[in-house]
Amino acid sequence: MKSLTDQPIIVQNDRTILLEVNHPKFKKAREKMASFAELVKSPEYFHTYRITPISLWNAAANGFSAMEIIHVLQQYSKTGVPKQVEEDIHNYIERYGLLSFERVDHQILCKSKDPMVFEGLIPYPSVQKYFKEKVSRGTYIIDEKDRGFLKQELIKLGYPVQDFAGYQEGEFLSISLPSRSKSGKTFHLRDYQRKAIDIFYEKGAVSGGSGVIVLPCGSGKTIVGLGIMELLQSETLILTTNATSVRQWIDELLEKTTLTKEQVGEYSGQKKEVKPVTVATYQILTYRSKDTLEFEHMKLFQKRDWGLIIYDEVHLLPAPIFRQTANIQAKRRLGLTATLIREDGKEDEVFSLIGPKKYEVPWLQMEERGWIAKAVCTDIRIPLPVKWAKQYIEASKRLKYRIASTNPTKIKVVKELLKRHQEESILIIGQYLDQLKDLAKELKVPLVTGNVKQQERDRIFQSFRTGDTKVLIVSKVANFAIDLPDAKVAIQVSGTFGSRQEEAQRLGRILRPKDGENEAYFYSLISHQTVDQDYALKRQLFLLEQGYEYAIQDYLV
Repeated sequence: MKSLTDQPIIVQNDRTILLEVNHPKFKKAREKMASFAELVKSPEYFHTYRITPISLWNAAANGFSAMEIIHVLQQYSKTGVPKQVEEDIHNYIERYGLLSFERVDHQILCKSKDPMVFEGLIPYPSVQKYFKEKVSRGTYIIDEKDRGFLKQELIKLGYPVQDFAGYQEGEFLSISLPSRSKSGKTFHLRDYQRKAIDIFYEKGAVSGGSGVIVLPCGSGKTIVGLGIMELLQSETLILTTNATSVRQWIDELLEKTTLTKEQVGEYSGQKKEVKPVTVATYQILTYRSKDTLEFEHMKLFQKRDWGLIIYDEVHLLPAPIFRQTANIQAKRRLGLTATLIREDGKEDEVFSLIGPKKYEVPWLQMEERGWIAKAVCTDIRIPLPVKWAKQYIEASKRLKYRIASTNPTKIKVVKELLKRHQEESILIIGQYLDQLKDLAKELKVPLVTGNVKQQERDRIFQSFRTGDTKVLIVSKVANFAIDLPDAKVAIQVSGTFGSRQEEAQRLGRILRPKDGENEAYFYSLISHQTVDQDYALKRQLFLLEQGYEYAIQDYLV
């Protein structure tokens, strides 16, 4: 009989879980818990996970039952599972699907498996106004236009809705993915891409057609979008983060599908084309000349009869687009991302308006298959020079981070890393423009920031892709979807406080498969025993949850 004390986790009453890092079962327990809990802290000996309503509802959407989740906790717990935690898990899992939308005779019905639920919900003014007519104790009629707004309000009250009210098919558009691309290269969907497409589509059932696909950077999320477009055969609106990403989507559409230039349009700061497939930036859709005016470009959602809306990098979706998405719940909606983490805490908005997480592949699993490069992650901890250490001690909390992040010794370390990897393509990534400008001047290499015009930015990126430029410095633009397939080394000199999504995106810039050993190197330069080190630990949470480990290297001046 197994001894409970031999197990690696402690489950606490507040639904937090402590996982012992040095335990032989650490990796197995971490892998199991990733399906229903999120990592919140990662000190040296115990990692802290939290079970949340959203983490449980995403698990339920992926077919996990309450008993399966509780069994995992019981299997790995040192001290058993508190009764309150078991009850919470049952309660939240049972709430998923307790309410549903269905379309009957051109009307949308909100139904509950338990009529008593409505008696508890109706008194809330935030939802009461949406229930137009009572059909029975367990059924109400709602308006089509209220479909998304009611889902938003209900999830805030702890009741996620399963939406079976169906979709408009959109205007027909013939599109296919030939076995050879336009440039003559053989092309086929990888097994996980095909699986993601099939799970999202669900053979056209009303239970499919909306949700989020989570795949690592460099694994071909764009291809998943193209595959879903091929199944739906309808006009499509694609929303993404910036003009560079728009061009990359358009290049992929024209290279790998039967679509022509006349059928694919760009809607950005530079162009305003509306075609059967239109690729737009979040920035242009949320642009307005004054805060008091309407978002004039939001009309793009109604410009054509779209059958599919694709939200690229859905973790960065701006709040105004959530509001617009609430209006278009009859459109199929696909979210693509490497991480569902949102620093603004709006995961519930993604869940209710785009849909639940439909499919995810762990990063290390992709690495084992050779679909992404093996990442070697290293923290280099650098002491502050005496003069800077004195400034740091006397500085305010916010200024402390800037002083630590821009530690001038980091320039010396960068030079040593460039020498170590002199044959490789290297990205240097940072947060502070003054620091990056100093590096660019010292190293005599190009710098791309948000202030660099798109045409010049494209020219520099192309030079890096071809290998004419071996070292490139980039600001926060590297956090977004830029395709630099030959980048093998990333050196992070500073970051945005504790942004987990940023860390994942930056590592993702170097994960495309490599020839030969298929390895990539990710260095974080951190000022030792400062807030720079504290925030670095927070940024690393998502990647630690995915199974990555950071080697620690102390830099001796």
